[in-house]
Amino acid sequence: MLLDPYAQSVLVFMGINIILALSLYLPVSAGLLSLGQGGFMAIGAYTSAWLTVEAAWPFLPALAAGSAAAAVVGALVGFPALRIRGVYLIILTMGFGEIVRVFFLNFEPTGAASGLGGIPMHTTLPLLAAVVALLLLGFWQLRRSRIGRAIAAVREDELAAEIIGVNLTRVKVALFAIGGAIAGLGGGLYAHFASFIDPAQFGFHRSAEIFIMVLLGGMGNFIGATVGAVTVTLLPELLRGLEDWRMVFFGSLLVVMMIVRPWGLVGARR
Repeated sequence: MLLDPYAQSVLVFMGINIILALSLYLPVSAGLLSLGQGGFMAIGAYTSAWLTVEAAWPFLPALAAGSAAAAVVGALVGFPALRIRGVYLIILTMGFGEIVRVFFLNFEPTGAASGLGGIPMHTTLPLLAAVVALLLLGFWQLRRSRIGRAIAAVREDELAAEIIGVNLTRVKVALFAIGGAIAGLGGGLYAHFASFIDPAQFGFHRSAEIFIMVLLGGMGNFIGATVGAVTVTLLPELLRGLEDWRMVFFGSLLVVMMIVRPWGLVGARR
């Protein structure tokens, strides 16, 4: 059955949101709260888009390069996370996201404040479905592995995890790097569907939206992040009939949800 353009666009954005939510779930699974995923998304989007538009790279190599660039920056951001946690880490990552936004706001090769247009549309539903399926399979395997148990140990008690032999430096930096790579991948897919990007699309509101997806679905597992992304994407569309009151009603539902199930839709009671 062929889908109309509106339904296709909603499903594409839902797939991209799932990828972004999974990118945040990874550091969160070790207790590393971040409000900087919008910055990693921007790096992946701008890098891959510039390579396809200006350097005439094929789509998949450009997408991989954008993801790799976000991974490198993610590793660099991960080092300060070795010494700070909680609200201080949130502030640090929030500042990082703003630095990235302001950088691209003034970076002439990528259009600065005017944005970057003419990006070829390569992102399709089958491609997104394949990427999401591979990520979910990877997270399923990770959760059942020795590394997954080490990540859970870091989340529960860093000192105890270190005593039993977990390398905190390696785990934290790796989680930020891989999370950044996944967010960069999502950014590249977004850019090659929207065909135009500008710094305003990757501001604090984007990072906060990704955080809400993970929080709403449940911070304890990757299925929760996926459910949260689906909910945050589809619910506003289902409420379109409310017109100007749509986002007010949506926000009220989120508040009620956090009161009734503060551990999330799928998360375990803590």
